Amino acid sequence: MRDNPIMHGLQASKFLLLALIVIQLLSTQLFAQRSKSPWQTLTGDAPRIIARGGFSGLLPDSSIDAYSFVSQTSVPGAVLWCDVQLTKDAIGICFPDVKMMNASHIQDVYPKRKNSYLLNGVPTQDWFTIDFNFKDLTNVFLKQGILSRSDAFEGNNYAISTVKDISTQLKPEGFWLNVQHDAFYAQHNLSMSSFLLSISKTVIIDYLSSPEVSFFRNIGSRFGRKGPTFVFRFLEKDDVELSTNQTYGSLAGNLTFVKTFASGILVPKSYIWPVVSQYLLPHTSFVQDAHKAGLEVYASGFANDFDIAYNYSFDPLAEYLSFVDNGDFSVDGVLSDFPLTASSAVDCFSHLGSNASSQVDFLVISKNGASGDYPGCTDLAYTKAIEDGADVIDCSLQLSSDGIPFCLSSINLGDSTNVVQSPFRNRSTTVPEIGSLPGIYSFSLAWSEIQTLRPAIENPYSREFTLFRNPREKSSGKFVTLSDFLNLAKNSSSLTGVLISVENATYLREKQGLDAVKAVLDTLTEAGYSNKTTTTRVMIQSTNSSVLVEFKKQSRYETVYKVEEVIRDILDSAIEDIKKFADAVVISKTSVFPTSESFTTGQTKLVERLQKFQLPVYVEVFRNEFVSQPWDFFADATVEINSHVTGAGINGTITDFPLTAARYKRNLCLTRKDPPPYMIPVQPAGLLTIVSPASLPPAEAPNPVITDADVTEPPLPPVTARAPTTTPGPQSTGEKTPNGQTRVAQSLLLSAFATVFASLLLV
Repeated sequence: MRDNPIMHGLQASKFLLLALIVIQLLSTQLFAQRSKSPWQTLTGDAPRIIARGGFSGLLPDSSIDAYSFVSQTSVPGAVLWCDVQLTKDAIGICFPDVKMMNASHIQDVYPKRKNSYLLNGVPTQDWFTIDFNFKDLTNVFLKQGILSRSDAFEGNNYAISTVKDISTQLKPEGFWLNVQHDAFYAQHNLSMSSFLLSISKTVIIDYLSSPEVSFFRNIGSRFGRKGPTFVFRFLEKDDVELSTNQTYGSLAGNLTFVKTFASGILVPKSYIWPVVSQYLLPHTSFVQDAHKAGLEVYASGFANDFDIAYNYSFDPLAEYLSFVDNGDFSVDGVLSDFPLTASSAVDCFSHLGSNASSQVDFLVISKNGASGDYPGCTDLAYTKAIEDGADVIDCSLQLSSDGIPFCLSSINLGDSTNVVQSPFRNRSTTVPEIGSLPGIYSFSLAWSEIQTLRPAIENPYSREFTLFRNPREKSSGKFVTLSDFLNLAKNSSSLTGVLISVENATYLREKQGLDAVKAVLDTLTEAGYSNKTTTTRVMIQSTNSSVLVEFKKQSRYETVYKVEEVIRDILDSAIEDIKKFADAVVISKTSVFPTSESFTTGQTKLVERLQKFQLPVYVEVFRNEFVSQPWDFFADATVEINSHVTGAGINGTITDFPLTAARYKRNLCLTRKDPPPYMIPVQPAGLLTIVSPASLPPAEAPNPVITDADVTEPPLPPVTARAPTTTPGPQSTGEKTPNGQTRVAQSLLLSAFATVFASLLLV
C-alpha cells in the first residue's frame, strides 16, 4: 500500500504546530520567570561569571592556582573556562592557544622544535601543541602571556594540566570547554569530537563553545539529552567562518540559523556596545534580538587591565554594569580574566538605583574635582564631582598677580594649562623655594590673563604607560575663582563640605606680597560661610603647620594637616602637637599599605594611632587606572577602596574619580553579616606568600617616622610690601572686583590696558 503524501503533510503540519505551541509555552514561562526577576537575562537568572583560564588576570592562564583562586574570590557557581587543545597523542589539555610560545616557556625547553602550519589559512610559525606528546610537556611550565601583568608567579613552575586534571582536582560547579581550532586538528588527523565524547564519560562538561559551525553540525547529535549547552562563538565581524564562508557579522544577522545548532552565543563586547575612537556608541539591539530568538548571550573580552572605553573612566566595574544592569537588557554571562570584579558587579552593585542609601560612613573628597574626567579645578570637573556623589569638593588655592584667589591644581601654570603655548611663555622663572626647574607661576599673571588660557587635563600615566584621560575633553571647562567655587558648593543640596588647600603661603607673603590666608578668609566671609548662612562644612588643608595655626587664630574652620612624605609611624608627642592646630590628617596610600615593586608588604598602624587621638584620617590619591594600584588589589579601584575603608578603617578617600568611591558606599554587600569574598579587604602582603622566591621584592629601607621637629614650624612671616614689577596687571587699591572677589593690596606697574596691549604684541 503506497504512502499518502497528503497524510504525511498533515502530520508534518501537526508536528510543526505542536512545536510552535511548545516554544510559545516555554517563552511564556520564561517571560513569567523574568517578570518576577530584576534581571533582564533570557531566563531571569543572574548573569553567569565565566573565569577565562581561571583568575588569569593575576596568575598564568590555565594554571592550577589560577583555577583554584576563582572559588576563593568569586560568586558561588562561577564557571571555569578551559581552552581545549590536543597534543600529538590526542590528550586534551587546558591551554590558551594551539600556539604555545606566548603562554609557556616551550622555546626554552625545545628551542629547535619550532614549526610552521597554516592556521585559519594563514602561515604561522610557533611551537604547536600537535607536535608534542603530553609526556613531552612535563617540563614545560606556564607563564603570564600578557606583558603588562606581573611575572612574579612564574617561578612556581606551573605545569600544563589536562582537562581531566582540572575537573577531578577542582570539581568546578560549572565547566566550560572552548574548542577554537577543530578544523585545524582534523587536518592533522586529530579528532576533537572523539576526545570530547570520550572525556564526557568521566568529566561533566556544562558548556561547549566553538567559532566553527561545522564543529556543532558534526558533534551536535552525538551528545545525549544531558549533554553540554552548545554556545556558538562569534569572532570579529569581518572574520570569515570557513565552513559557511560567511562573515561573523553576516551570521549575526541570522540568529534563527544559529539557534538550529546552539542554545547560546558568545560575542565580543563590541557587538553589544560599539566603540569608535575608544568612545561608546549607543548600544545595539543585539542582546534583545538574540533573546527573542531564544539564545542566551555571553559577552567576552573583559579584563581590568585592558583599554576600555573612556566613558567608563578606567573603572572596570562600570563596564560590567553597562552589560548587566543598564535598564534595557542584561547579557546572560560575562567571560572575564578578573572574575572577582565581575562577581562584585553582579552581586553587590547591580540594581542599586539612584536613591540607594549609603551603607558605610566615610567622606568622598574630590581631588581637584572629578579631575579624572575633566581638567582639574574647572567648572566641569566640580559639577561632575557633585553629580557623581562627592561629599566634599576641593579647591587648590592659587593667587594671581592681582591677588585674585582661584582654584588650580598647581601654582605652576604649566602643569595644568596651555601657558607654554601662550603669549605668556616668556614669563618663565626659577623659584628655588617652589622647585628647581623653571616654571610660569600663577603670581606672574593677572587673573584676566589666566582666563585667556585653556585648562589641560592631568595625565599622570601618559609617559610611562601611555594611558590618557578623556581626550575629547582634555581642554574643556573654565577656571573658577574661589568665590565661584564657594557659591557652587553652597547651592548644592548634596554636598556636605568644601576643602581649600593652601600651599606656598610663606613664599607668597615674603616674596610676592600676597596673603593667601587673608584671601581665603575674606572670600569665605563674602560668600556667607562665616556668618552661618550656609551649613556647608569648611576644611582648610595645608602641609604647613604655620598656615593652619594662622587659620586657627583667625577663624573656627576645620583644619587638616597633610603629611607629604610616605611614613611608617608618628610619635605620640608629634600627634599631640598636630592636635593643637589640626582637626584631621591626610596621609598617602603607601603610608597605610607600604609597597615594593607593586606588591603590598604589610599595613602600618598609622590610621589606628591617629584615630586614637581623635584625629580623622583621609587618604590620597585614589585613581581608577589599574597601574595606580598594587597587584594585591587586582587592578580594581573598588577593591582598593574597600581595603582602605573596611580594612584599614580610614575616614575619607581623596580621589580623582569621586563616582567610584561614592558608588562603593552604596553597595549591597556591605549590609551582609558575612560579606562575600569579593567584598572582604585584601590581606596585606598576602600575594607575597605565593610569589616565587626568586621574584620576591628586595627589602627596602623603612619609611621614616614623623617626630615633633617635622611638625613644628615658625609662624608665618608678615606680608611684605611688593616692589614694583614689570608683570602686566592692574594696580590694586584694595577695592572689590565686579565678581565680589577681594583683591590683596599690592603695587603693580602696568594697568589693565597695558596688560591687554602687551598680550596683543606677543600674539
